[in-house]
Amino acid sequence: MKHIKLLFVLCIAVPAMAQTTIKQDPAIKQMADEVSSKNIETIIRKLVSFKSRNTLSDTTSRTEGIGAARNWIKSEMERYAAASGGRMKVEFDTFTQPAGGRYDKPTVLKNVLAILKGTDPGDTRVYMVSGHYDSRVTNVMNANAVEPGAVDDASGTAVSMELCRVMAQRSFPATIIFMAVPGEEQGLNGSAHVAKRAKDEHWNVDAMLNNDIVGNTHGQDNDLKDNIHVRVFSEGIPSIDAVLRNDTTRRVAAAISSLIGNGGENDSPSRQLARYTKETAERYVDQLDVKLIYRRDRFLRGGDQTSFQLQGFTAVRLTEMNEDFTHQHQDLRTEKGIVYGDLPEFADFNYIQKVARMNLSVLANLASAPASPINVGVTTTQLTNNTTLQWQDPKIGKKPVGYYILMRETTSPLWERKIYVTGNQTTLDYSKDNYFFAVQSVDAGGHESLPIYPKPVR
Repeated sequence: MKHIKLLFVLCIAVPAMAQTTIKQDPAIKQMADEVSSKNIETIIRKLVSFKSRNTLSDTTSRTEGIGAARNWIKSEMERYAAASGGRMKVEFDTFTQPAGGRYDKPTVLKNVLAILKGTDPGDTRVYMVSGHYDSRVTNVMNANAVEPGAVDDASGTAVSMELCRVMAQRSFPATIIFMAVPGEEQGLNGSAHVAKRAKDEHWNVDAMLNNDIVGNTHGQDNDLKDNIHVRVFSEGIPSIDAVLRNDTTRRVAAAISSLIGNGGENDSPSRQLARYTKETAERYVDQLDVKLIYRRDRFLRGGDQTSFQLQGFTAVRLTEMNEDFTHQHQDLRTEKGIVYGDLPEFADFNYIQKVARMNLSVLANLASAPASPINVGVTTTQLTNNTTLQWQDPKIGKKPVGYYILMRETTSPLWERKIYVTGNQTTLDYSKDNYFFAVQSVDAGGHESLPIYPKPVR
């Protein structure tokens, strides 16, 4: 099929102007505008008021400890769910973590899930957003100290809860789950449990956004303020553990060899989600520059997105640009005039509002879009300097009105061109040897699916 010529260039030379608006959905923009910094501040200060949210802290008090915190989170999400007309269900995902490692005794953990059911019965896709509600101080086993955890990670929990409030009033074809999880500081235990449940129960998780430490705009030296940038961490080659769960050793080796041989080391599903996050968020959120960090997490550190990646799901981590380590994992104290501790006065609530709007735009755009095309391939039956791509319509949900062919130089971190086509095949006057390509579905409203990197088709 003859392709339609280039519509627009997404990336140009000046980094600050790298994103061109394609089309805003007024409904998504309205939702983003409803995200409230005042509500976010209220949530964070309430979570801090429980004194300690250490995973090993008290579960019987109504006013202190992780038990009181999780009960309050669930009750708040249930209050938000009242506006959903019965489409949102809030539940505890409860399990017992055995003693060992950072657990001195068997401990009952409870993930809080607010599930906004999709309106299309033929669309099984699930999108997830999460923050962890547990906190810590210098000694992670100290459950009795005052452990405010305002930025790490009441900020991420507030993002998930505020999105729950705003989006409960709307409907989407696909399902969205708003999560708050414990056990992150003890070893990603809450997220590991829900990720395994998702795998065992065959949830069709298309994307997971983890918000962890998204509230600080001052660097450690306190003379650096940055409320414009947000980092998105994404893994490259998918986890070997995830592949092993789905394949034999021989086929694992073949899959990795094919990925490398096809130049796809930088085009994992999580990398596609990261690029999608940048493009979509900058379309809807003013004064935002999303920085793509091409690694699973910060150096020798981890987060709850890893639990989902290890189960084979597509996931990324969102984090502030410059962390202030005097306010992370610290006992409350003042030394040489420096205040240590993760206190709410060090959180920038307007910045967290911006991060929440970023998450909302991505979730709403994905949950409104058609599912991604399937069996995307680039034909290799003959040697040619053209590129022929082929794909099939998604088997679930609504049928796309068309598709975007994404294209970039092999040295570019971002998609540079978007070409709109209809049908299920197109030939481009560009060599597959010199460019990378992907295909994404699009509906009449301009909502795009996640891009799919093509495989060789002989």
